[in-house]
Amino acid sequence: MTANLDYPVFDADNHYYEALDAFTRHLDPKLGRRTVQWCEIDGRKYHVVGGRVSHAVTNPTFSPIAKPGALHAYLKGESDGRGALELMRDREPIPDYYLQPEARVEKMDEQGLDSTWLFPTLGVLYEELLSHDIEAVKLTFRSFNRWLDEDWGFAFRNRVYASPYISLCDVDFAVSELEWALERGAHSVVMRPAAAFTIAGPLSPGDPHFDPFWARVNEAGIAVVVHAGDSGYSCNGYAPQGFGADFGSDGVMRRPSVKAWSIERAALDFLAQMIFDRVFERFPHVRLASIENGSEFLPDLFRKLGSLGKKMTHYFDSDPLETFRRHVWISPFWEDNVEEVVEYMGADRVVFGSDWPHIEGLPHPLDYLEEIDSFDAMTQKKIMSDNMIELNELRPA
Repeated sequence: MTANLDYPVFDADNHYYEALDAFTRHLDPKLGRRTVQWCEIDGRKYHVVGGRVSHAVTNPTFSPIAKPGALHAYLKGESDGRGALELMRDREPIPDYYLQPEARVEKMDEQGLDSTWLFPTLGVLYEELLSHDIEAVKLTFRSFNRWLDEDWGFAFRNRVYASPYISLCDVDFAVSELEWALERGAHSVVMRPAAAFTIAGPLSPGDPHFDPFWARVNEAGIAVVVHAGDSGYSCNGYAPQGFGADFGSDGVMRRPSVKAWSIERAALDFLAQMIFDRVFERFPHVRLASIENGSEFLPDLFRKLGSLGKKMTHYFDSDPLETFRRHVWISPFWEDNVEEVVEYMGADRVVFGSDWPHIEGLPHPLDYLEEIDSFDAMTQKKIMSDNMIELNELRPA
């Protein structure tokens, strides 16, 4: 779908596909066994992360690659009985615009996009596999961020805004990476929705232990993105462990699985705990964006926060629901009920994200307009443009 819009469209959720040396370019090869290596099994290459083969992505070389939105019809229930594997068989050599910014800007012009936030494909999956080794997490993501800066930069032509990855495994490391990212011109940083595995064990990301990090975020006014990834959530025996969808050999999902809800469970827990830990009361300029986590958790979260706010008026300085709406932006899945999200969050806190070029995203970013055609023109403009322009600006305290 294309459209002639009279405002600049800002896509909150675009992705690159990592270069073959994205994790290793700046790593001492001697550290490979501890961090990230390549291996070959039955003629196919995989990443070995912390000594374990990762199967989260079937083809981490990304060439050939399934086309954007390959699962769009499947997710809409309009695949005419075709399984996921059949829909993904239409592949192509990896295009330059998945790997480098000049070509990406040309593609964006073709798509009708002015600006994008750009996130990892593999980078949000590997902290969990290394969480037992804090030093390995630090080595891996320091290296990864340097690769990202070299290949994409953090504000290419002020149109492509790649987000450095931050781990809270070590608060001094997190502050150091944040300072480096700010010096390099980053407009946002990204982390996974999960507890931080520290030398003292797992801690809530809103624990006062991490106040030096949130204080610097508050001071700089940079947006923190909580993006779907491997949050380490257990299926508690209801489904096989591990990150990724469960399809049969013919690509058909045999039955529903609770694993499908782990992304939204993780987002709900992270966002709720930030309210419980009163991070926004201590740091009133912190802004969080929940990207590619969906939004179906919002009704339950709002019921619980509303109930808690009434019961614990002595604990919160302000209504937790209002605090949430003030400090959190939500990017719904394209298949979510966007009207419901606007009802809960307000039109100023909803942002459009296409998840392009991933297979579960939209084939063309502006296909999203079909999902919001019930809104008036002003609300559509907020979702497609204004809210992200505001969120992308640094707002120093």
